[in-house]
Amino acid sequence: MQRKHNRVWMKANRQQIGLAFLATLITPNAMAQAPAEGGPGNPTGLAKPSDASDDTVFEIIFSGGPLGVAIMIALILMSILAVYLIIDQWLTLKRKDLLPADLNENVRQLLAQGKLKDADQACRNQPCPLSYVLASGIAEIEYGWPAVEKSLEDALAEQAARMYRKLEYLSVIGNLAPMLGLLGTVAGMILAFREVALSQGTAGAGQLASGIYSALITTVAGLLIAIPALGAFAVFRNRIDEIMSEMATAAQQAFGSIRRRLPGTAVPRPTAVPPPRG
Repeated sequence: MQRKHNRVWMKANRQQIGLAFLATLITPNAMAQAPAEGGPGNPTGLAKPSDASDDTVFEIIFSGGPLGVAIMIALILMSILAVYLIIDQWLTLKRKDLLPADLNENVRQLLAQGKLKDADQACRNQPCPLSYVLASGIAEIEYGWPAVEKSLEDALAEQAARMYRKLEYLSVIGNLAPMLGLLGTVAGMILAFREVALSQGTAGAGQLASGIYSALITTVAGLLIAIPALGAFAVFRNRIDEIMSEMATAAQQAFGSIRRRLPGTAVPRPTAVPPPRG
């Protein structure tokens, strides 16, 4: 009789366990969303805390409270701007577009033949930074070589500043993103320890760790934005320096054929030969 009763009890328990397992498969978050009730599995009547491993990426990113959410939105906008600037600089800083080899050679030949109007028209027909520099020098030929040289230097400085203008925003993003992330982390840490202080030390280590990891999300996001931005800034800055150096050399070559003919060009004096002793 006792064995029959045990078999009936075990069969009923297996049915209950099977139904509970099926319910968890259908609604995996049922345990986390269930109201706090007392029972054999929860004698205290308190709701069990949700597992942090069940959080989605979206919940983890925006788990830092109102201030953390605002900082994350700012970091996302900065990341979009950084991606746009990187793609724009990658497509813009091409040597063949900024320094056309045929333009420099064409202008050099026209200047050597004394065709100033044709050289100026060739620059206007092919607009680019090099054509702007060459046209600036051609406009000052009648005033002598010092004026041409000064005009070339000013045009080169202007083109360099124009290229660096957009690139500087990458540097700003690379330096500002970690600071914003650190601000979110410090604010989150303050709020986490404030909860510990308000609970008079009754908060558990799990609750404190949850607040800390949520606060550290903004620092990670800031670093993920800053590292590529600063790396791209260094690469594009070196490319601009190379392009400007080649542009200055190309301008000197273009005007080299008429440099000696322009007024104001310094003529090297012959070295004085001492009289022979005798």
